Amino acid sequence: MLAAPKAHNASRAEGPKWRTMEGEGPSDHRSPGEVHPVRAMSTPLDILHGVFGYESFRPHQAEIVDAALAGRDVLAVMPTSAGKSICYQVPALALAERAGGIALVVSPLISLMADQVGVLNQMGVAASYLNSALSGAERAEVLRGVAAGVVRLLYVAPERLDDPTFADIVTTRGVSLLAVDEAHCISQWGNDFRPSYQRIIEFLDALPARPPVMALTATATRAVRRDIVSALGLHDPFEVVASFDRPNLSFAVARPRGGAEKDRMLVSFVRERAERSGIVYCSSRRAVEEVCELLRNEGLLATRYHAGLSAEERGRNQDDFLYDRARVMVATNAFGMGIDKSNVSYVVHYNLPLSLENYYQEAGRAGRDGTKADCLLLYSPGDVHTAEFLLSRSEPREDLTAEQRELLAERDAERLRQMVFYATTTECLRAHILHYFGEEAPAYCGNCGNCLTDFEEVDATTDALKVVSCVARITRRGRSAGAAMIVDVLRGSRAERVRQRGFDTLSTYGIMADVPAARVRAVLDELVFRGVLARTGGDYPTIGLAGESGAFLRREALWDGPFMLKVAKGKPRPERAPAAPKKAHAATDVSELDAAGQELYGRLAALRADLAREQNVPAYIVFSNAALVDMCAKRPASIEEFLGVSGVGAKKAERYGTAFLSEINA
Repeated sequence: MLAAPKAHNASRAEGPKWRTMEGEGPSDHRSPGEVHPVRAMSTPLDILHGVFGYESFRPHQAEIVDAALAGRDVLAVMPTSAGKSICYQVPALALAERAGGIALVVSPLISLMADQVGVLNQMGVAASYLNSALSGAERAEVLRGVAAGVVRLLYVAPERLDDPTFADIVTTRGVSLLAVDEAHCISQWGNDFRPSYQRIIEFLDALPARPPVMALTATATRAVRRDIVSALGLHDPFEVVASFDRPNLSFAVARPRGGAEKDRMLVSFVRERAERSGIVYCSSRRAVEEVCELLRNEGLLATRYHAGLSAEERGRNQDDFLYDRARVMVATNAFGMGIDKSNVSYVVHYNLPLSLENYYQEAGRAGRDGTKADCLLLYSPGDVHTAEFLLSRSEPREDLTAEQRELLAERDAERLRQMVFYATTTECLRAHILHYFGEEAPAYCGNCGNCLTDFEEVDATTDALKVVSCVARITRRGRSAGAAMIVDVLRGSRAERVRQRGFDTLSTYGIMADVPAARVRAVLDELVFRGVLARTGGDYPTIGLAGESGAFLRREALWDGPFMLKVAKGKPRPERAPAAPKKAHAATDVSELDAAGQELYGRLAALRADLAREQNVPAYIVFSNAALVDMCAKRPASIEEFLGVSGVGAKKAERYGTAFLSEINA
C-alpha cells in the first residue's frame, strides 16, 4: 500500500524542504488512512480544479456527478481513459464534506486500488484500500482509520463486503456513496463474471440507509446493462453510454509473412520507441517467454508477465514496468487489468486477440493520459487456428446449463470472426471498431494504418443506389437484415440463410457480384454515416431506411450530385512533413512542441524521475506525461500560473511547484 510520501528536496539543488500531507521534515511519514483530508470545497468544479487540477469536466462527467449528488443511482459505460474514476471520486469527496460518512468503491482489481490510492494520497485525499494483498495487521490499521473517521474514500474488494466486522464499522460510520467499478463482472454474460459481485446487493440491503449507487464499466452490451441494473437493484438509474472513440490512439495492422518477419517488425517497432513505455501482448506463456528473450537479446529493456510465473516474480516484474526500470512488458492478457499506468505509449498484439472487446480493452491501455499512442496488431492467418484452439480449451462454465454453454460457445466463435474481419479489412480501422460497438463513424479517420495509405476518391453513386434499393426491397417485404446479410444478398451469396429467408428472389440479389465484399460494406457504412440509411441499436443491429432514403433514390436536392467515396490504392502514402506546432495551450503531445519545448520536456521528465525515486512511487503518479506537455506549452512563471496547468491541483502545486518552476524558468 502506498503511504503518504516522505518529504523531499524541492529541487535537485539544496533548497527548502516541502511539507508532506501534514507537518514537515523526513520524520513525518504517514501510514495509509492517515492522510490529512482535503479542505471543504463548495462545488464539484471546485473539487475538480482544487484537488485534481482540471479546469473542466470531460464529456458526461458533470452530468454523472450531478446525478450522484442528487441521490440518484447511476449506470455509466465509458471506455478506458474516458475518466470513470473522476465520476465517483468527485461526488465521494463532495458527499464526505456535506454529510460525513465514507464513500466505498468496490473493485476486483488489486493493482488499480494501489495505483489510485497512491495518486489520491499525492493530491491530499484521505483514501485507502482493503484487499487480500494486505496483511492482517495492515487491514486492522485501515479499519481503525475508517472507524476514526480519517479515511474518506475506501477501495474494497467485493469479498470484503461479506466480513461482519467490516460491515459493522462502515454501518456505524455511515456509507455516503457506493461505487461499483468493473460492474460488468456482475453479469453471467459479461467478460469477467465474478459471483462475489452478485452479493453486493445483500450488503446494500443490510445498510440502515441506502446510499446512491454508481455502476461503472468500460464495456457492456444491452443485455449486460440489464443484468447490472437488476443485480444491484438500481432505482431508475441515470444511464450514460459514452462514445468509444479514442482520437489519440493510432491503429494499425501489419501482416508479416512468417514468424521471422513478424519478429523483425516487432523489434523495429519497439526499438523506434526505446525510451517509451509499451506493452506487447501474446496469446500464450510460451510466446511471452520467446518474445521477451528476443527483445532482451536486441538490447531492449523488457520484462515478462504470465500466470506461470511465481507471484513474487510477477509482482517484481510489474513494479519494474510501473517504475520504468523496464520499458517493455511482454505479457498474456492476465496483465493490465487495473494497471493505471498513464504513460504507456504503445500496445502491440503479437498474436490475434479472441475478440474486438478484448482487443480494444487491451489496446486502450495506451495513451491513458491523452497523449498520442500507437496500437499495432501483427496478424498471421495461423493466429486464427491458435485462437480457435484457446477457445476450445477454455474451462466449461459450471454455473451455466448445457444450452447456455452452447450459446456462449457460438457467441465466442462469432466474436473471433469479427476480430478476423478487423485484422483483414482494408477500410478505416477506427470506423470498423466504432461500428462494432454500435457507433456511427466516417469511412476515413486519417489516423490509422489503413487511412494513412494513399487514397483516391471514386464516384460510388451507382453502387450506393444499388445498396439503398436492396434495403428498400427487404423493407417492403416486412423483413429486416443486418449489414452482413445485405452484403451477401447484393453479392449473390448462396448461403443457406439467404435462401431460407427468400432473399435470393429479390431483384437486387447478385447485382454487385463483381464488387468485393469490403467495398460493398464500405459503401453501406458510409450511407449510414451520412444518414441515407439507419442502423438500429441492440445486440443484433439491422439496417433500414432513413428519412433521406427516398430523396437519395429519387436523386433530389442535396443528393443529386455524385456519391464520392475514399478508396485506398494500397500503396503507402509518402511521409508527411511535420505539422506546424499548435498554439501552446493546445499542445497535447510532446511532438507538437517546438524544439525548446521538447528540450524542456526532457528536463522536466528527468526532474519528475528524481522526485519519484525519492518517494519510491512511479513517475506518472508525480505528474502524467500530459501534464508535463502542458507545462512546456504554457511555461508558467508563478504558482498561480502553475495551477493553470492541466493535472496540477492545490496539493501538487504546494509540493512540487517551486521545483518545476525553477526548471521551467531556467
